[in-house]
Amino acid sequence: MGDGGGAYSRPPLVQLLTFLVSITAAVVVVVASLVPPSLGYECSRKPVIFNFGDSNSDTGGISAALGFTIGLPNGRTFFHQSSGRLSDGRLVIDFLCESLNISYMTPYLESVGPNFTTGANFAISGSSTLPQFVPFSLDIQILQFLRFQSRSLQFTGQGWKDLVDGDGFQNALYMFDIGQNDLAGAFTYLSYDQVIQKIPSFLIEIKAAVWNIYKTGGKNIWIHNTGPLGCLPQKLSTMTGKMAVEVDEYGCLKQLNNAAKQFNEGLSALCTELRTEMKNVTIVYVDIYAIKYDLIANSTKYGFENPLMACCGYGGPPYNFNPNVTCGKTGYNICNEGLRYISWDGIHYTEAANLEVTSKILFGNYSQPQIKFDYFCRA
Repeated sequence: MGDGGGAYSRPPLVQLLTFLVSITAAVVVVVASLVPPSLGYECSRKPVIFNFGDSNSDTGGISAALGFTIGLPNGRTFFHQSSGRLSDGRLVIDFLCESLNISYMTPYLESVGPNFTTGANFAISGSSTLPQFVPFSLDIQILQFLRFQSRSLQFTGQGWKDLVDGDGFQNALYMFDIGQNDLAGAFTYLSYDQVIQKIPSFLIEIKAAVWNIYKTGGKNIWIHNTGPLGCLPQKLSTMTGKMAVEVDEYGCLKQLNNAAKQFNEGLSALCTELRTEMKNVTIVYVDIYAIKYDLIANSTKYGFENPLMACCGYGGPPYNFNPNVTCGKTGYNICNEGLRYISWDGIHYTEAANLEVTSKILFGNYSQPQIKFDYFCRA
């Protein structure tokens, strides 16, 4: 069982895309059109990445921190064993690392065989921006980073190898993907209007985190907004019938998606504000919501089926989600491995969906400013 970077033999992202497009003629045109022509060959210096977030980018942090075993069927598609990820295979962050030809990210708390030569992953499943000082909220992740940086600089100054040095920290990419759990949690006990009122408090925490990175010398910031919360099978299954809900033309909960949009508008405005306040810093805001909603709205175009139904869960159509029999618990059912689903367990995305999301991120068309992902490691 391995959760850290570099523990698995992996094909390059281009090889995986080639494999996927061979599945059906319908998918060939779609996926081939998504492949950047110079994928993985643009870096002129060693890429270094530090990531902060929740389960959307957790590569084993929850297992390392609390000893939780995230067993099969999680990991069945690529790792074929527990990988510490809440997905059937690779996450978006894994594919982004592949695009740079670097090892998968090692969780900061991994004690056995860690590989921190190209950064560290502080994301842990269940994390949110608030409340503060609760493991593993965003501010705790930042404090962990500050300690990691201090220790790394201390030891590299003494001649230690295989750690990130001062130049590495300065030129690194600092990624943020957090906020979904804040919104999801708020909806469990607050009305829509009350959730909207709490959004500024979430953004204040993200702003403080970015400022902390900036004050330590970080100059490359990459921020993902939150996805369409109202399209998650978990939310559709548990909230439909319990409240006055209204769905859109694709069957997603309008209120939850509107809250996600409100959060994203505030996050985009925050990025604009920080660009004016910080000198010599590149802040990239990525519209993950638009990418993921497009997958659901145009699922057949991308070769997916049942876009609002979990592959792994219980209950069958329309959502295959039951909070008492979740993926991996006794009684769960699972779709055939060859089928292309967007939702893995009702909350997290499948490897196939994550690959499609990554393909659109790499182009930069969904980013403000529109620059490619590898900008930070090019001269």
